[in-house]
Amino acid sequence: MPPHPKPRFEYDYDVAAELSALRSHRSKRDIPAKRSDRLLVATWNIANLGVQERTDADHELIAEVVGWFDLVAIQEVHDNLGGLRGVLAQLPPRWRMHFSEAGGNKERAAVLYDAGKAEQLDQTDRLSIPPADLRHIKLKGVEQQFRGFDRGPYLTTFRAGRFSVQLVNVHLFFGSDSDRADIERRALETFAVARWCDLRRRSANTYVRDIVALGDFNLPELSESDPIYSVLTSRGLELPAHKSAVGGSSLDGHKHYDQVAFFPGETREFADRIDVFDFDNAVFGDLYEERTLSQFLTYVRYHLSDHRPLWAEFAI
Repeated sequence: MPPHPKPRFEYDYDVAAELSALRSHRSKRDIPAKRSDRLLVATWNIANLGVQERTDADHELIAEVVGWFDLVAIQEVHDNLGGLRGVLAQLPPRWRMHFSEAGGNKERAAVLYDAGKAEQLDQTDRLSIPPADLRHIKLKGVEQQFRGFDRGPYLTTFRAGRFSVQLVNVHLFFGSDSDRADIERRALETFAVARWCDLRRRSANTYVRDIVALGDFNLPELSESDPIYSVLTSRGLELPAHKSAVGGSSLDGHKHYDQVAFFPGETREFADRIDVFDFDNAVFGDLYEERTLSQFLTYVRYHLSDHRPLWAEFAI
């Protein structure tokens, strides 16, 4: 997990002012208030959490956004859990965390959740493909073999009201968007996730039938011509359209790396609300005015993240 470059300039922000800006922008983006009959699920790749030198104030801003939701899948949690614990410390006492062992790049996956709203169920695990099944992970036109995940997706199960759900928290291989071998490797990982989700929802032995695959799929474009998109949706998973037009989950809004995917025929609880929260258009307004765009983005990437969170609402 190589960290983003640390800004070469000092900038001291007022936490109260930034919290106010985030809350105001939340209202503009129509993120709903918490309700007893709704579950708000989010996913957020918080860049190099535990590696970059975030302050308590940074953790407070991150926790402010996390706390608007009930269940939040987190990616890019380092083997050093200091960053995750720093965010949890800024959340109300009823909040809990669960996390995986480290995989590629010494990276864990984690879930932060409001234990007053969601109850963790029994199954937690890393998704793995048995060696005998590796031969089934193949794609037309792709010659390389699937040898397993770089960072195995993290499986967690929760119940809120009448809704029981299995989260498949992913951070799929990236490498490069221009190298064919890297794209093919990512596509194979994507197919492995889609196939596993499809098989589990059909199995008589599945623990929880409602399956939501979410996280950083490193999906560039929401288009059937995109190889990652076409593979992800090849076994029935669907990616609901966002409710606003703020763009994708990258800071520039051009890439749709982060997604929430499920089987609509199974997951009838989806409340038809899903969107990206573009926090970068709310925070550090004076820094944006005083510095270059490159300097502003360097600060945002280092102290907050280079990904925007994505959220979805479910009925419970």
